[in-house]
Amino acid sequence: MSTVLITGANRGIGLELSRQYVESGDRVYACCRKPEAASELNTLAAASKGQLTVHSMDVSSEHSIKACAKELSSESIGILINNAGIIGGDHQTFDDANLEDWLFTFQVNTIGPFRVAQAFQEHLKLADNPKMMTISSQVAASTFSMSGIYAYASSKAAVNKVMQALAVEWQQSKISVGLIHPGWVQTDMGGAEAQITPQASAAGIRQVIENFKLDDTGSFFKWNGEIHPW
Repeated sequence: MSTVLITGANRGIGLELSRQYVESGDRVYACCRKPEAASELNTLAAASKGQLTVHSMDVSSEHSIKACAKELSSESIGILINNAGIIGGDHQTFDDANLEDWLFTFQVNTIGPFRVAQAFQEHLKLADNPKMMTISSQVAASTFSMSGIYAYASSKAAVNKVMQALAVEWQQSKISVGLIHPGWVQTDMGGAEAQITPQASAAGIRQVIENFKLDDTGSFFKWNGEIHPW
């Protein structure tokens, strides 16, 4: 059994990861910005009989992240999944860029996972073979060419570099740090025309994490287990 903490667990990939980890018998700390509004997650928690608990965490707020870490101060975390993220708004083209939205996208997608890492490093150290996986995107890769979505793409490229650097720093603590492209997923963010279901994406992510070793730290994966060139 693993102890898993998931951010952005109230919908999409995060919700499905929470469901699948519960079904596998793991202990899940499911974090989201507004627990009182997370109806599906709360239903899952109620049915789990304590196996999954819901916790408040807004990854754009240092205070909120630290408060959650303090609430769970005595708990070891074997798997930490930085899943919370935003697309960055509708104004992300060269001729129509909302720079305030762009800055907030960095706050959530790049700085947020770094702050979570800071707050939960000691929780990870308490576990055997601890792992932290950050949900990234193929648009983070320099090998993936497309125009637009400047805020989203740049924030994901930045978090890749942040986590690559952190992987080097945390190697001495034996904490594996990785990144993963979840696929183009049928979620509120990915849209109904996306290629794969949340169920398939979450199952792939879980398999990658299960096989993930310290020797792989700093790697950028695809949801199917392949290495993503970037």
